[in-house]
Amino acid sequence: MPATAKPHDFVVVANRLPVDISYHADGTISAQPSPGGLVAALQPVLEQRQGGWVGWPGTVGETPAPMSTEGGIQLHPVELSQADFEEFYEGFSNATLWPLYHDVIMRPRYHRPWWQAYERVNARFAQRTAEVAAPNAVVWVQDYQLQLVPGMLKAMRPDLKIGLFLHIPFPPPSLFLQLPWREQILEGMLGADVLGFQLPSCAKNFQALAPQAADRIHAFPISIDTAAFQQSTDIQRTRARFGNPDTLLLGVDRLDYTKGILQRLEAFEELLEQGLIDAERTVFVQVATPSRERLEHYRLTRSKVEEAVGRINGRFGSIGHSVVRYHHQSLKRAELIELYQAADVMVVTPFKDGMNLVAKEYVASHSDGRGALVLSEFAGAAQELRTSYLCNPHDIDSIKAQMLAAINDQGSAEAQQRMEAMYQQVMHCDVERWAKNFLEELLSTP
Repeated sequence: MPATAKPHDFVVVANRLPVDISYHADGTISAQPSPGGLVAALQPVLEQRQGGWVGWPGTVGETPAPMSTEGGIQLHPVELSQADFEEFYEGFSNATLWPLYHDVIMRPRYHRPWWQAYERVNARFAQRTAEVAAPNAVVWVQDYQLQLVPGMLKAMRPDLKIGLFLHIPFPPPSLFLQLPWREQILEGMLGADVLGFQLPSCAKNFQALAPQAADRIHAFPISIDTAAFQQSTDIQRTRARFGNPDTLLLGVDRLDYTKGILQRLEAFEELLEQGLIDAERTVFVQVATPSRERLEHYRLTRSKVEEAVGRINGRFGSIGHSVVRYHHQSLKRAELIELYQAADVMVVTPFKDGMNLVAKEYVASHSDGRGALVLSEFAGAAQELRTSYLCNPHDIDSIKAQMLAAINDQGSAEAQQRMEAMYQQVMHCDVERWAKNFLEELLSTP
């Protein structure tokens, strides 16, 4: 359905549109919703205000015309060429900013052509937004790929009220100042009337660089659409797929070097080696969603993870029983919920995460108080999920100790109390509340 020409009072600007575009042999185009927490939180606001969403459709080169969703949200695609995708997205966004903002776990690469592509694409997003926003509209820009958009947009359209939310961590000044284009990034971000970060520590990091903007800088910890994880599943059937183990451990991550997947597998291997858990009665399911596979660090991470999976199964598996079940694929939400509800222990061990919504999804799937969460101290979610089994992902012994404690505590009153406390926290602070808090702050600005 074609989009209307009417400008929008509320516009979301994100790297991706909330749909997956498919081109068919007969020349037709179809768009399937790609639901996520952000979409779920903003959909009512967008529909109520006949809002618009500006973003990349996920296809290179050919770009569909503007369209609308069944709920009336107008989608405005932004075109990326192959060069844009390689230099703006794979390059500056994910090989420069991503490692820099994640404590330089991998060394960032600073290439001037990548920066030029970042400027060019951000300008394209800003221009498209300026075209579709009504006078005095509210515009909410999302994440690190579009940090220049607020400043560019404010210069084009000073009448707009602009918010920016950073979904990933914002680094300490000592790291951010490495960036050759630090002044341009700061100027772009400061075009926003409200700057939102996941954690108070991230807000303080930015405030140290821009003390003049202190009244505009806030922490808004993001959450999930909790209702989506309340459906009941056949737990016994799911566990039967894995041989009905006494203990089912689960990891669900993008295959990213920041996620600590290899370290948790090595911790699991040592527990098996030391006889602290029974290889015949334990299964570790690791879902590793493909991510940025053209980038060298991601290919290397995948190689090391898959080597560890093979080694562990070779050492401790038996005919008909793999102690690690590894899935390098994307799963539908319904499949993930089945795994969440069936798992006795969820293991989430990133070296650094802005929030980590997988941890909250697991908790929201356990209204019955079952289960246990082993969680990295360096995930943003650790500040809210304080009754999880907190570990230091840089310390294999710490991961081992917390995994073993979570396994041994199964069925205890303490384990249930831990999970119930986290469940109440996640249900109370859901994604709808996050969006409401941010937009109220933005709308209250002069």
